[in-house]
Amino acid sequence: MLYTLITLTSTVLVLLMLAITIYNSFTIRRTHQREEVILNKVSILMPMRNEESNAKGAIGSALDQKFLPNLEIIVRDDQSTDSTLKLIQQISDDRLSIQIGDALPDGWLGKNYAMSELANSSTGEYLIFLDADVRLSPNAVAESISLLEELDLDYLSPYPRQLVGDCPSALIQPLLQWSWFSTLLIRRTERSLRRSTVVANGQFFIVKRLAYKAVGGHSSIRDEVLDDLELARLLRKHGFRGSVIDGSQIATCLMYPKFSQLLQGYSKSQWRAFGSNLGAVSAILFLILTSITPFAFAISGDFLAALVSIGVIITRLLAAWKTESVIWSSFLHPLSITIWIFIIIYSIVLKQRGLLRWRGRPL
Repeated sequence: MLYTLITLTSTVLVLLMLAITIYNSFTIRRTHQREEVILNKVSILMPMRNEESNAKGAIGSALDQKFLPNLEIIVRDDQSTDSTLKLIQQISDDRLSIQIGDALPDGWLGKNYAMSELANSSTGEYLIFLDADVRLSPNAVAESISLLEELDLDYLSPYPRQLVGDCPSALIQPLLQWSWFSTLLIRRTERSLRRSTVVANGQFFIVKRLAYKAVGGHSSIRDEVLDDLELARLLRKHGFRGSVIDGSQIATCLMYPKFSQLLQGYSKSQWRAFGSNLGAVSAILFLILTSITPFAFAISGDFLAALVSIGVIITRLLAAWKTESVIWSSFLHPLSITIWIFIIIYSIVLKQRGLLRWRGRPL
């Protein structure tokens, strides 16, 4: 009886995921290739802390943006202990301004404070929050703003193509986009104000200045480790609309060159990703039912479970194909999910023990 119930539940869930993935594969938006000049002022804002390997590439990518005659780029060195500031200061361009970060105030996380200060010093109508590990195509910002205006949205989150540094990372990193690509009807959430359907990626995030200021900016989420999701949720809470789009053709991001860095990076936020410990337990149960149980039952000879397993792999393949992610790790999906579940639990344990740190700062 229990076996049958588990099998039926897994089957229904995977069928829903497959339907959602197919829908998103055909409907998720991308920017249009166009040469439209953005006359309004644009501010590209980049916080950097110990980014010596990315500093020049990130700024160079921003400076190469086309069709933005009124562009300002503000980079804030957030008390780096490496050569980040020195490298930034070697770049000379009238559009570039450099901030040197001061001491972190109580109650703030470092990145949130840096982005708040960057926004406060900017003058653009459009604010572009950009991580140092993102590289943009020359038309990325202009095309994204054009789409934002075309859709009459207040914010837009072009999801960069996620690069991987080593094989273990390739098992985990593609799950980032698969997790929303297979569970949310993205096109149908554009006009929604439901906070539960928010998807956002702070690697490359565009928001109208008026909307950002109306919700209090990053000062309203000063202690949130998932600043991108919380900012998007805050915007929706106040009636502002926006969406994630496929940005794989206009931006790339190598978050973590090594698996050890990925483990540390994911551990700092996974405890918060599902809202609460109960939410995390629910997510883990969902992952087990959809991504581990079918494969286990299939090995024992269950034909239906084998079909369900194939369905899960198809969701991975479609998500990887559409977002230009790693393909081969789709066939090791149960292993990927097992590692992800471990990271979720590991993150919760570290948080409860007060051991979470990021770039030398406690979280």
